[in-house]
Amino acid sequence: MAEVLLGLGGNVGDVRTTLDRAVATLCDGREVRLLARSSDYHTPPWGMTDQPPFINLALMIETALSPRALLERALRIETRFGRDRAKELRWGPRTLDIDIIAYDELEIEERGLTLPHPRLLERAFVLAPLAEIVPDRKIKGIRIADALARLGLGGVEKLPPRNT
Repeated sequence: MAEVLLGLGGNVGDVRTTLDRAVATLCDGREVRLLARSSDYHTPPWGMTDQPPFINLALMIETALSPRALLERALRIETRFGRDRAKELRWGPRTLDIDIIAYDELEIEERGLTLPHPRLLERAFVLAPLAEIVPDRKIKGIRIADALARLGLGGVEKLPPRNT
């Protein structure tokens, strides 16, 4: 079984409900088991800044799926929740984004899949939720908490829990 870190986010529709439902769909307890989930974070848009803010979170999961099979599962779930990658702008608005941040200690660089995620150390919206659940985890030799401290929060705010 592999230990995997994922980042999820979105900024279209009822994002927190979409994220809750996507986590439940992804983490079925058979192929993917949820080990930890961060709080939800309100985050400014990145890349294309003229759009609504995002809600982001991080997961630590356990899976026997290969990195490619996990990516394919994530892409199917994105589509199920209304994402159409063929029609969207890069870094633009989306209903759901699921990124594999790290898969054990694997380093992979192949078409459509680079691990660990190539821009994770540049993005507070990825690091802040990860720092909540795995602050001492090292990626590319750097502790997540240290990477976030160097970068700063940059407008990323932890949201209170929702009444469910």
